[in-house]
Amino acid sequence: MAVLMSVVYGVAIAWTLKLLYAIWWKPKAIEKKLRKQGIHGYPYKLIYGNTTEMMELAKEKGSEPVEQPHDIVPRINPLLHDLATAHKKSFVVWYGTTPRVAIMEPNLIKEVLNNKTGDFPKPEINSFTQLFVTGLASYNGDKWAKHRKIVNPAFHVEKLKHMLPAFVVCTDEMISKWRKLVNFMGSSEVDMSVEFQNLTGDVISRAAFGSNFEEGRLIFLLQKEQGRLFLQSQMNINFPLLRFLPTKVNKRMKHINREVGSLLTRIIEKREKFIRAGDHKDDLLGLLLKSNLNEVEVNKNSDGGMSMADVIEECKLFYFAGQETTSNLLTWTMIVLSMHNEWQERAREEVLQVFGNNKPDYDDLNRLKIVNMILLEVMRLYPSTSLIRCTKKETKLGDMSLPAGVQLFMPLHIVHRDKEQWGEDVMEFKPERFSEGMFKATKDKVSYFPFGWGPRICVGQNFAMLESKLAIAKILQNFSFQLSPTYTHAPHAAVTLQPRYGAQVILHKLGECA
Repeated sequence: MAVLMSVVYGVAIAWTLKLLYAIWWKPKAIEKKLRKQGIHGYPYKLIYGNTTEMMELAKEKGSEPVEQPHDIVPRINPLLHDLATAHKKSFVVWYGTTPRVAIMEPNLIKEVLNNKTGDFPKPEINSFTQLFVTGLASYNGDKWAKHRKIVNPAFHVEKLKHMLPAFVVCTDEMISKWRKLVNFMGSSEVDMSVEFQNLTGDVISRAAFGSNFEEGRLIFLLQKEQGRLFLQSQMNINFPLLRFLPTKVNKRMKHINREVGSLLTRIIEKREKFIRAGDHKDDLLGLLLKSNLNEVEVNKNSDGGMSMADVIEECKLFYFAGQETTSNLLTWTMIVLSMHNEWQERAREEVLQVFGNNKPDYDDLNRLKIVNMILLEVMRLYPSTSLIRCTKKETKLGDMSLPAGVQLFMPLHIVHRDKEQWGEDVMEFKPERFSEGMFKATKDKVSYFPFGWGPRICVGQNFAMLESKLAIAKILQNFSFQLSPTYTHAPHAAVTLQPRYGAQVILHKLGECA
């Protein structure tokens, strides 16, 4: 008995020491190393890091008015704004026990994003994210390379041209619904954030699943609910073991994960049979499966391609990336064009000049220079999210020597507002910055990267831009619009940057805007 008790005590002491190392000694050792290199921030606090200060500052300053509507950083994350103001080029924020070092110098950002040796991989995803979405965006090393090779052909420009009719069908349905509202009422208030979530959900359902549109729509609704539950789960991100407790959120997330997996498995198996029989569809799923089967044949074994579980995760990623980010871009574009009516008029003039009231084709959409400039400037001011990498071992970056276990955070909202890179008018909406192209606007520096940069640049960026140009062009063809008096400009950083209280815009028949 005494021996058993000694073993129990020994195990308990070992676990206690391991826990203390994880929640105190290791973070404090990293903090000391970073401070020696001039990387400062709020002090690390046990378990919670700086999350308490972050929430307190958000509550205190998050509702304060700003002098310019596009100066949003003090509102969406006051702590980051204060640190960026104080430390300029680099600082550290503690998310629980994880240090996140901000990288804001273009040459260092380029070094991180262009790295091909695996020194700066994506961080491992937490247990809640695994239930929501993984796929290409979260992988590293050989698995990422294999998936990227297989996924790439589905987003080739020539393939996107074949998907344009699906984009048009969905957009025309939305425009038709709006016309009925405007014709009946004379004008109509519409929440653009809701409308564009539905539009982009329909587009990705048609573009991804084609003839299986209704099943695709059901998957979209389930994944939309999963996204809301995922946001709730992030309140417990510092306590990952809570995933295993039978809470209402955990049980529902696991149920949705199983249901979506089951629905996608049936669709995929049915589609694979058709492909093997020579019946091939040019939607995203068909292209992905065809590319996957080709990879298996080339390698002469199933390990050369993706498993069923892998394909399911890529389909879930189609939904999140294809719906959430494009919806946000369209929403912010409508808000900003309502604020800056002169650019709304210039964009409409261009649309009517290029294709009048006709349906646009792929080449027409690529001729919309002003619309493209507007979208690029909206993504500068309202990027969906920021980029994160990490270190697995002590790693050199510029003059810094970063210890293992550090996350590198490239805050687009701050980098895109760097006066040294963009000038004194950085807070103003000026699409003409991009009149000579993106590289000219950034002076060929990595100071603008809404779709990422380097080998891991977003595979779906052309898909997103094509869909966005079409939607904005069709809206400009049919309506003028202005912000509703009920709209409150309150950008909010959730999983992506969203308007906290919706995006209420009043639509008018052309020529009748009050």
